Formats: sequence, structure tokens, C-alpha cells
Amino acid sequence: MHIILNNTSMVPIYEQLMGQIKSEIINGSLKENDVLPSVRSLSGQLRISALTVKKAYDRLEEEGFVITVHGKGTYVAQADRQLAMEARKKTVEDDFAAAIQKASAIGFTKEDILKIVEIILEDY
Repeated sequence: MHIILNNTSMVPIYEQLMGQIKSEIINGSLKENDVLPSVRSLSGQLRISALTVKKAYDRLEEEGFVITVHGKGTYVAQADRQLAMEARKKTVEDDFAAAIQKASAIGFTKEDILKIVEIILEDY
């Protein structure tokens, strides 16, 4: 697991950690029943508070991405196919929204944006 945290970001460290772990689960880098590093181990590697890692793991568990077995560790939860698909859809929607916002900011019309999407889709 490769985690990169940005200490100057306005996004809290635990949310950055959650986001990256979620991404690895969604894209398949972390698979069902894979064990995550222990709270102490990961906090040491990242040089952050163990409480921050614990908070991220707890939130991931609340969202159904991981399961913690006390005394054994934290594991990637069994894949809920619908949850995984919704997470993937949300990521794509966010990417589209950012692209549309960027295009609108430089003066593209709705028609311009749709034309670009059509051109791109011709390649697929």
C-alpha cells in the first residue's frame, strides 16, 4: 500500500488516508480479505498520530470498506458489488463535474462541451 499525505492540504490527514485506501480497494489494488497495516505500523511509516490512523480505519469500517477483528487486524471487507459500483460512478461523476467546471470557466458552452465528449467517444 502506497500512501502519500499532503501536510499543506486543507483536507484533514485522516480523510486523505481514507480516500487513498478507498481508491486502492475500488481499483482492486487491495482485494477482499487483504490485511491493512496495523494502526501503529502505519502511523510509524507515515509519521502521523496513531489516533489519526485509527480514525481513518474507523470511518472506513463505518462505510463498509474494512472490517476490524480485535487482536487480529483490519481487513478489506467482502466486496459489496453495488457499493463498489456506486463508488466508481461517484468518482467518474466527480471527474466529469471538474472537467465541465474547468471548461465553463474558460468560456466553453454546453454545446462545445458536448461536442468534445462526442469526439472523445468516437475513439472508443
